[in-house]
Amino acid sequence: MTASDADLATVSQQLGRAPRGVLDIAYRTPDGAPAVVTTAPRLEDGTPFPTLYYLTDPRLTAEASRLEVAHVMTWMTKRLEEDADLAADYRAAHEHYLATRNAIEDLGTDFSGGGMPERVKCLHVLIAYALAEGPSRLRLGTEAVAMAAEHGNLRGTAIPADWPTTEELGIDLTQFDFSRA
Repeated sequence: MTASDADLATVSQQLGRAPRGVLDIAYRTPDGAPAVVTTAPRLEDGTPFPTLYYLTDPRLTAEASRLEVAHVMTWMTKRLEEDADLAADYRAAHEHYLATRNAIEDLGTDFSGGGMPERVKCLHVLIAYALAEGPSRLRLGTEAVAMAAEHGNLRGTAIPADWPTTEELGIDLTQFDFSRA
């Protein structure tokens, strides 16, 4: 699907600025709004832009920020260090991200996004990636989306109603401090 002029206008309103390098709408919310864009690996002016999937929906970006403030990234990074299967999943997601981006244009770098494959550095990237690719591509992204769905009460509006739940994924939201989020 190609981004329409109406989509680009919506994304511009969401971001508060003109979007750059948009190739497509990678994910639309259940209520129909563009929420993740696929971006060109190189912007119109030639600047490298390695972020393949960019989160635009303000409901989702706000919730990603709340999860970050609650130290979800620290929790995920610690698990990467302790769980070889989770680390292998994260590395596979990193390699898929690179292959997908390089199929558009190879930037000659092994940088993907979100801290992949060694650490979790940006939940905005992981949420965008998971929503664009679906819940089976990136386990930590799937978890972040589930947490956003439940903590932010976004299930059925910004996030699909059938997205895996934190309960199904074995995540207890009460272990995080949302008091400053």
